[in-house]
Amino acid sequence: MAALELWAGPECTVNRVRDVVRDQLEETGFAQRLDDLDRLASLGIRTLRFPLLWERTAADGLQHHDWRWADARLARMRELGMSCIAGLLHHGSGPMSTHLLDPAFASHLAHYAGCVARRYPQLDAYTPVNEPLTTARFGGLYGVWHPHRADDRSFVRAVLNQVQATVSAMRAIRAVQPAARLVQTDDLGYTRAVPRLQYQADFENERRWLAFDLLEGRVDRRHRLWRYLRRHGASEAELVALVDAPCPPDVIGINCYVTSERFLDNRLRHYPARLHGGNRRHRYVDVETVRVHGSQTGGFDARLLEAWQRYRRPLALTEVHLGCTREEQMRWLHQAWQAAHRVRAEGADIRAVTAWAAFGTVDWDSLVTQRSGRYEAGLWDVRGGAPRRTALAQLATQLAQGKEPDHPVLAGSGWWQRRIRHLYPTHGAPLSIAMDGRPLLITGGRGTLGRAYAHLCHMRGLPYVLLGRADLDIAEPRSIEAALRRWKPWAVINAAGFVRVDDAERQQPTQWRENVLGPALLAQACAGHALRLVTYSSDLVFDGAKAGPYVERDEPCPLNAYGEAKAEAERRVLAHAPDALVVRTAAFFGPWDRHNFVTQGLHALRGGARWPAAVDQEVSPTYVRDLVMASLDLLLDGESGIWHLANRGAASWFELATMAARAAGLGTEGIDAVRGETLGQVARRPRQAVLASERGQVMPPLDDALRRYVIDVGEDVLPQEDGGEQDAGMRRVA
Repeated sequence: MAALELWAGPECTVNRVRDVVRDQLEETGFAQRLDDLDRLASLGIRTLRFPLLWERTAADGLQHHDWRWADARLARMRELGMSCIAGLLHHGSGPMSTHLLDPAFASHLAHYAGCVARRYPQLDAYTPVNEPLTTARFGGLYGVWHPHRADDRSFVRAVLNQVQATVSAMRAIRAVQPAARLVQTDDLGYTRAVPRLQYQADFENERRWLAFDLLEGRVDRRHRLWRYLRRHGASEAELVALVDAPCPPDVIGINCYVTSERFLDNRLRHYPARLHGGNRRHRYVDVETVRVHGSQTGGFDARLLEAWQRYRRPLALTEVHLGCTREEQMRWLHQAWQAAHRVRAEGADIRAVTAWAAFGTVDWDSLVTQRSGRYEAGLWDVRGGAPRRTALAQLATQLAQGKEPDHPVLAGSGWWQRRIRHLYPTHGAPLSIAMDGRPLLITGGRGTLGRAYAHLCHMRGLPYVLLGRADLDIAEPRSIEAALRRWKPWAVINAAGFVRVDDAERQQPTQWRENVLGPALLAQACAGHALRLVTYSSDLVFDGAKAGPYVERDEPCPLNAYGEAKAEAERRVLAHAPDALVVRTAAFFGPWDRHNFVTQGLHALRGGARWPAAVDQEVSPTYVRDLVMASLDLLLDGESGIWHLANRGAASWFELATMAARAAGLGTEGIDAVRGETLGQVARRPRQAVLASERGQVMPPLDDALRRYVIDVGEDVLPQEDGGEQDAGMRRVA
């Protein structure tokens, strides 16, 4: 058997909600960047699921094709030695002149497919319609996408139209290229249920095979869904026609997503009312299995094995993507790869695993129904100038080249395997897999940033050691060396430092020791042990004379002792460890300490006190949760040098106070706009120290951050001030 291949593909949905069409290729920039093909080839990718989409090529009708975009890209793929699986319709319903329920839908797509085959006779693999069953559910049964129907008759017609379109398209293609292969994809998520609802789960588990069964010619009078299809509008003639002249896939493509595994439960009291639904017989909720089931979370092995046992045809995992933190994306792809190898070892013909959404996705958290701009990175992160390669791309390179992946985070389990996944009372015995692997070493165990790292590393399944000064003095070489030898981390996060800006003017030797000597010694030690280092700098390295926001290449020119120390620390750290990540940030607020500006001010307002805030100093407020999450992603991606990380948007301290009060539902009349000099400030501050980034806009907007901060604080996540696990000098989660 040939070696397992790694395929790839850009997220290419062109979906329609009412009369609004959204194109993921445009929104992620793949449509504009020809050199994205070179990027994919650089990973060792030799087969691409390529979007030669009907809506894009013939948007103005069947007689008006525009081949220029496809011509350029297929030519470049030939130069790169890449083959492609041409996708003609991806969660779409065709140009605006047609739709999934159109009686002429199949003939229209067949006409387009024939045009494609005649123009590109070298193409020998096609997916005429991606995920026909899934698209029919979203558009015909759930009403989410066009044509926004929510009835069985519309669902059945949408499935049949897409399957008939696939058959007709392949006939048109094979009239030109007889050897053309059909690579048919669909989501095969499995449904579980409490005993009372097992009948519904059985129906849905049979229904998920429907598109494949129709193409295989299996849906005859003995098929379990024959009566259902006939009752909801399918004619006997059209079903028999598919039996008599089937169009079986040459490769069955399975698209696996953790949220596709569903659980049906009639114990409504355990779930919020917004989830309550049901059928005509019972009221129940339909939730992700991973969120409620103790041990059954599905998986790649199960879906591959059952597909192999049912069809005995070549298989591929044709979409492997997870919109999550970077290490979880890596674990998801790696586990898919391992599962494919395990199932191959049992005799199944598994051809490939596909790294999907190579350049990310936009708004898939709402099934692309809301335009909120929620971007999820893929093999590359496109928020910035040129696409930036992520750790997921590094993993993909190793897989494509047949190398054993070696990133430390792959030793851990995914969130879908840990107890953190449970949102509701569990059904069945809980299964929890401990975090494993080499830890991150985090300094500053008693500070705001160190606490945030501990909380979020635990959430992300990243083993860590959190050390206070009693356990690690960053300005003492022997202390650093002892900690590194004891804990054997794969990277060091320096969250320690002297943070009192005004006191830094009076305690310069102390703050210099903590803010300059300590980071420099850590950098030397990390370089000596070949460890990655993340350390933090400040917006106060700038003097505020610039007219616009400061970016990474701007030269520091500090006004105060604290800024001078931070600027010198940057220089020394990067001199000792050029691969260190130095993050400039500012104006923290967060849910895990009570001493930040926003938390203290909101507490004052709630108690009827006044909240004075400087109106003459403009900053870039930073939600600590977002800062840590972005820093961890950049660390995993192998980024180095100076990065500016602050939430997008600038504000004076007074404007920040006003925004925070409104986000918390409080009045703003208790907030006083004052000049900074009236607040007892000793150190000079710049009039503006707004941070922006030329390297990538990886932080969310400020208003969104404040909204989430209020929710987090409302969940009572603040730790105890004295004692308690978070204040311990040393803590390890493993």
